[in-house]
Order: sequence, then C-alpha cells, then structure tokens
Amino acid sequence: MRLIRAKDYRRMPWKNGGGETIEIAVHPRGSDTSSFDWRISMARVEENGPFSIFPGMDRTLAILDGQGIDLSIEGQGTARIYSAPLAFAGDVPTSASLVDGPVTDLNVMTRRGKFQNRVTRLELSNPREIVVMSPVALMYCHRGRIAIEQEFVSPVEVSEGETLFIEAMPNGLALQPLSPSTIFLIEIVPVQGT
Repeated sequence: MRLIRAKDYRRMPWKNGGGETIEIAVHPRGSDTSSFDWRISMARVEENGPFSIFPGMDRTLAILDGQGIDLSIEGQGTARIYSAPLAFAGDVPTSASLVDGPVTDLNVMTRRGKFQNRVTRLELSNPREIVVMSPVALMYCHRGRIAIEQEFVSPVEVSEGETLFIEAMPNGLALQPLSPSTIFLIEIVPVQGT
C-alpha cells in the first residue's frame, strides 16, 4: 500500500483546453493524455460545455462537490450525475449542463480492451471490512479520515483529499473511520487475455 498525498497530484490543462485536471494517478507513470492505459483525476467544471474526446477509453464520473450535472451522451440521451457514479464511453460526443452551479468531479478512465473500472462510493461511520478482487485498487478519501488495514501490513491513515494505492489483491481490507468519512473505491481490472 502506498499513500499519495494531495501535494503530489499533478495539475494539467484539459485536453480540450476548457479547464484544469488534477491527476491523482496514471498508468504507465508519466503517460500523457493519448498514451495512458488508465487514469484517475479530478476537475472543477464551472460552465456548461463539451467533454474532451478520449478515443478507445471508457469513463466513470462521480460528483465530489456541487449539485450535479446533466450529461448528454450521443446515442444514449441525458443522464443526471449526483451521488452514484456513471459509466460511459469516453469517445462518444458528450456535453455537460450544470444543475445548479459549479461541480468538482472524480473521473476514472480505462483503455477499452485492456482494463475495466469499477467505482464505488462508500459512506462510513462504523468499521467495515471489504474484499477487493482487482489487482490494483485506489481509495480516494473525499471527506473525513480513515485507517485502512490489510493482513501482514501496517495500518495506513488516509486523510481528506489523499489517495491510497493498493496492489496485489484479492485480499480483505479493514476500514476504520476515524471520523465520519466518504471514500471512493476505484478498482482497475485487467481484461482477460491481455
């Protein structure tokens, strides 16, 4: 397990130039927007407009702060994102309309045919055990503070805005909230045969 602190996140302009992305993690390390296999990032969306197109990518979007957005996805209609993450193709023309003011989103992208992603929002006020079945997982602590324990590994405390990078699953994780916490579990799953 490796803790990624907020000061270590990388800032860069959006691919379409309309804003700024805060990159939490990318694989392979140092990849740019056209060469990564997976990427986890955050962005502040302050006005309505089109999303960047990412050929061959699948995306999952979750709202961290704000009242949500309506996504118009070509061929799928409109979907409102507020609390539950939404998965959609990153290479389909998509535009966003803010529901009531700016939002901050969490964005997970995986290269289609190589990786898939699952994003789960967890509200924790009591200890909980979970089993993660993917070989790579990240836990982004959106609110609060949490201690995470894995068998044979010292506990790691993750504070608001930090991310825990976990490899070599499957394994059980004990989650001990040190205050009421909201975390996002991001599982990166290789596609069989790749």
